[in-house]
Amino acid sequence: MATTEKKVIIGKSELVELLATNGRNKKEAQEALNDVLAVITDALAKGNDVNIIGFGKFKVTHKPAYDGRNPANGETLKIAASNRVSFSVGASLKSAVNK
Repeated sequence: MATTEKKVIIGKSELVELLATNGRNKKEAQEALNDVLAVITDALAKGNDVNIIGFGKFKVTHKPAYDGRNPANGETLKIAASNRVSFSVGASLKSAVNK
């Protein structure tokens, strides 16, 4: 019989709390996290990849327009082209998760 473990969801405020316990106050931790997220967001918005060695790679991919179907009534509809962000896990993170 398998045991089930409670999953803890870590959001932005929890990340700030964790950073604040490592020698920063909450304001400094919030600013640091916001700065990192802004740099990643800006780079991706410009079409650049963000590669954090060992952690992973954020990459923008283009999804062209396509025809979809409304499941409620079966009508065909156009789905607009869009850019999507994908993440590929790095070796160190993968190793840490699979211990």
